[in-house]
This record gives sequence, structure tokens and C-alpha cells, in this order.
Amino acid sequence: MTLTELRYLIALDKERHFGRAAKRAFVSQPTLSVAVKKLEGELGVTVFERNRGEARVTPIGRRIIEQAYRVLGEVSELESVAEQGRDELKGPLRLGVIYTVGPYLLPHLIPQLRATSPDMPLIIEENLTGQLTQQLRNNELDAVIVAMPYDVSGMSVWPIYDESFVVVMPQAHAWTGRESIAANELADENLLLLGPGHCFRDQVLDLCAGCRETEEAHRTRSGSSLETIRHMVASGLGVTVLPRSSIPNLSHESRLLETRPFSGTAPKRQIAIAWRRSFPRPKAISALHEAVMGCDLAGVSLLQDQSALNADDAFLDAS
Repeated sequence: MTLTELRYLIALDKERHFGRAAKRAFVSQPTLSVAVKKLEGELGVTVFERNRGEARVTPIGRRIIEQAYRVLGEVSELESVAEQGRDELKGPLRLGVIYTVGPYLLPHLIPQLRATSPDMPLIIEENLTGQLTQQLRNNELDAVIVAMPYDVSGMSVWPIYDESFVVVMPQAHAWTGRESIAANELADENLLLLGPGHCFRDQVLDLCAGCRETEEAHRTRSGSSLETIRHMVASGLGVTVLPRSSIPNLSHESRLLETRPFSGTAPKRQIAIAWRRSFPRPKAISALHEAVMGCDLAGVSLLQDQSALNADDAFLDAS
């Protein structure tokens, strides 16, 4: 059994097709097929059922693949420990970012990090919080930028900024004649939201008790991104709520859209960096944090004085 064979196993698990898995692993299909078959022979079990190039994981195969993830994760940690002895700020940092943060933070963050840590390029993955967390646990990512609360065992978190929410509406909407909007009024509107699985969707629905009823009454519509939702609002389909950092991108849509703050205490969210407590490059996390603190991100309050915390002890609420 070799590490290469375990990597082929994981590539096949991700693709569920021998041809695509071979491309993912940068080898020929026969090479990958022979290696997986050899590994199954050594283990004495069938990891994948085959059918015309496709692969389906068997029950025992699932357990073996999960162990393979752990083994390769430990190998990666071993390599990182060795790298740490040389230079923690040298080599890529694999960073996961939730969809509602990436498009607005990354254009500011990457130039900052290039200036301060030129030998530490970012390998970026955008996804939902749940998927990013799984990748972080599997050592497929080194750190993630997510919304609080984030009480995941074994992780550390470092809050980086707070940002308020604003209401966005078509220019012809009746609310444009007002200075602010009460959160409970959202329940009376056609509310445009991200799809299920996005933490920002849940944060918006939690703004007022009636918003959940609006969702159940099918008076909400879903978009795949904040940009798509904004276009839907501009076309007159309804109203939405956006994080403040996304507002500078209104640009050519500004003549079609209006924004208003919430009445009273504005709802907000807190964004944080999270990483495994066992991650052997703490200086890389500090460099990432420092770069964020140097970003000129519109509409957010940078948390310059916050310290890192254990995620399972933090229990912070950004609502």
C-alpha cells in the first residue's frame, strides 16, 4: 500500500468515474484502475463497485476512504511541520471562503497579502460553511473565512470584522420615500434570498418572526448568489437584504436600486477566520489576519483588538 494509491482512491471517491478520476490525478486511466485494484487486493475487500467506467463506493469502502483521508491529512501535517522548520510564510495557504464574503473581501485581501507575504499565495475555495468545514477537517483546507457563530470542536477562530445588513429595493418601491425600514416589515414583501444551505439566508430569515411564515407561504424566491439576487431586485421581483460590504458593487445598477438601513439597532453579522488548532503554521494565520486588518473594506468595522479563541468555547452570535 502506498500514499499514491490512497490518493488515487480519494480521486475516485470525488469523481465516481475512472476516466475523470485519472484526469484529476494526472495519470492514465489504466494506471489508476490497476492501482485501485491492487489496493483492493491487498486489503481483501471491494472498495468500489464498477459499471462501465463509473464507480460506486461500497459500505466497507466508505470506511476505508474515510481512513484514507485521515492518513493523507496526517502526511500533509507532517510535511507542513517540516516546512514550518524552514519558513511558515513560504508556500501556499489553502483558504476557504463563504460565498457571501469572497467576492467582496478577496479583491482587497489578495493585494494586501501579496505585499506582506509574497511567498504565500492563496489557493481559494468558495463554498457553503458546512462543506468548507468538512474540507477543513479533512485537511483539504488550511483556514476558512466564515460567519459566526462557529462552534466547531477542534477549531480556533479569530473574529475579523462586523458588518451591518441593509435593505435593497427597486427604485420605484414605496419604501424609497422612507429613511429606514423596520425588520418586521420584510414579512409583508416578496423577499429574495439565497438558496437553502447558505448561512446568510438563515440570518435574514431570523430578522423577524414573520419572515419564516413568508418562506412557508412561498413568498420568497431564491437566487444562486448575491449578485443574481440584486439583478432580480432591479427587475422588480421583490426586495432583499444584503451585507454592507456588497453595496459598493451596485455601479451600473444604481439607477434601478435603492438601499435603506434598518430602523433601530441594525442587524449585523460577524466574520471570522477559523483553522484547526493542530495547524502547524500559526504565523501564516497571523499574516492572513494582518492582511485583512489592512483592507479598506467599505461598510465594515474591523476588529483590530480581537484575539483568537477556541471555536467550541466562543459561542459568539453576530445577529
